[in-house]
Amino acid sequence: MLSRRIFSAIATLLLLTAGATPALTQDQSIVVASTTSTQDSGLFGHILPMFKQKTGIDVKVVAQGTGQALDTGRRGDADVVFVHAKAQEEKFIEEGFGVKRFDVMYNDFVLIGPKSDPAGVSGTKDIAAALAMIEAKDAPFISRGDKSGTHSAELRLWKVAGIDIEAAKGPWYKEIGQGMGAALNTAAAMDAYVLSDRGTWLSFQNRGELDVAVEGDKRLFNQYGVMLVNPQKHPSVKAEAGQRFIDWLVSPEGQKSIGEFKIDGQQLFFPNAEQQRS
Repeated sequence: MLSRRIFSAIATLLLLTAGATPALTQDQSIVVASTTSTQDSGLFGHILPMFKQKTGIDVKVVAQGTGQALDTGRRGDADVVFVHAKAQEEKFIEEGFGVKRFDVMYNDFVLIGPKSDPAGVSGTKDIAAALAMIEAKDAPFISRGDKSGTHSAELRLWKVAGIDIEAAKGPWYKEIGQGMGAALNTAAAMDAYVLSDRGTWLSFQNRGELDVAVEGDKRLFNQYGVMLVNPQKHPSVKAEAGQRFIDWLVSPEGQKSIGEFKIDGQQLFFPNAEQQRS
């Protein structure tokens, strides 16, 4: 009788343990605050299934402008921040909100505009000259106006062009406070110019009469970085799982998966973590 009770207890324990294992696996998830460009381009849809298959860790993406994503990290509402505004990222680290910053990949910004090209900038490789011509002719321009990495780059480029955009903007300059996809949609509807990361542009379907007007200027370089939110600031951060995601992104396997992501045969992002390690 006793042995039967012991056997029953062991069997019950095994069943409970077996039932608990899937639940533990399901709880392996992290939150990544990232840019709308990594989401809208389709990159995450390409790489995250590979990461989950390898590690069992589910990645929940909060797609925001870079400024908002960094603020999400500052509040401790994300485990990892994956964005593209290096100066802001370095400040995030200096303030103690992040552990360490890693280069992951790059692409470039492009100035998109209507094929009618009212500012006469199409084909130039000088982004500062192009912006100066847009401002001089009051040609319609859409700004994200959302403190994103792209918005920060746009503001920097106006300064490079010698233009105080706060003083110069008028009805021709429209700030929408939304992501890259919405900015491109607005530009298509209004036949306006807009600064876009190349990845989102290549994946954008509603182009209408829009086309690439300016590209190739070295000042349009667009670097992406990733950081673990500091668990000493926010003990709720899933530091181990978050670091596994970062380690995978900068590993040869993760870098290869980023480089293999293409739309219509065109590569959207170029991995460069190896340059940081070397």
